[in-house]
Amino acid sequence: MIQRYTRLVVADNSGAKVIMCINIPGYSYRRYARLGDIIIASVKEAIPNAPDPVKKGKVVRAVIVRQARPYRRPDGTYVRFDDNAAVILGDGKNPLGTRVLGPVARELREREFTRILSLAPEVV
Repeated sequence: MIQRYTRLVVADNSGAKVIMCINIPGYSYRRYARLGDIIIASVKEAIPNAPDPVKKGKVVRAVIVRQARPYRRPDGTYVRFDDNAAVILGDGKNPLGTRVLGPVARELREREFTRILSLAPEVV
């Protein structure tokens, strides 16, 4: 469960290291975001002096690819990760970076983030 002011690790090579969730679309009736949800976030830490499009303070859209809270799947199994992580999005549902680091959840397939799934080293 990701809510406002939650800090997430960035799981791609876009230049950002840590982002903070500042808005969840539909927040008036949804308090939390889960795996596969798109959030609005602010970049809190970035790689210094890198020629990347993402700098500290920039507001970006990101999709949640890992969450530490156990997530129940329809078949009754649970999946959880060691950290909360997101991938920064460019235009549409395509990632801004060219690599995705670490495992990602299978729930992204249902949300049609196929480009992120193809770049990820492991789908859990």
